[in-house]
Amino acid sequence: MRAIALAAAWLAVAAPAVAHAEPVAPQPGARCPAVLVDALTRASDQSTVLRCGDTGWQVVDDPHPHSDRWFSYGPALVLHGEAQRNREADSGDWLATPQDSASRCTAVQTAIADTGSLGPPQTSAGEPGAPFAVEFLPLLFTVDLSGDCLWVRR
Repeated sequence: MRAIALAAAWLAVAAPAVAHAEPVAPQPGARCPAVLVDALTRASDQSTVLRCGDTGWQVVDDPHPHSDRWFSYGPALVLHGEAQRNREADSGDWLATPQDSASRCTAVQTAIADTGSLGPPQTSAGEPGAPFAVEFLPLLFTVDLSGDCLWVRR
């Protein structure tokens, strides 16, 4: 009996921690959570734009749709800012809400500098599981959004 107890104790210490599962990539026709209704994202091919509707993820025909609600998961979601012709997200105040307690929302922004050229990337990140307020920079060129997060312009 003592050997079994020691073996169980050893396994409890030696067993690897449970890893956080990657979010499932949205696919056309698949269900999406109600909290994501009206949010846009890209499918895993990074070119198909999807919108979460009442019946699930739906393909959006516009390759550069403009929205104030975006969903990031897995690979970074790269959006064009107002400094580009086909902007997908506006500068201003945004709130990122992790969709699980282990996810950390991160935004890497590149904007036009005073010199007229691209400035250095600026990274902002929230704490795991905590909502995170971030200002998308004026003259935003691109923003890379990552984490299993809903991003909403306020």
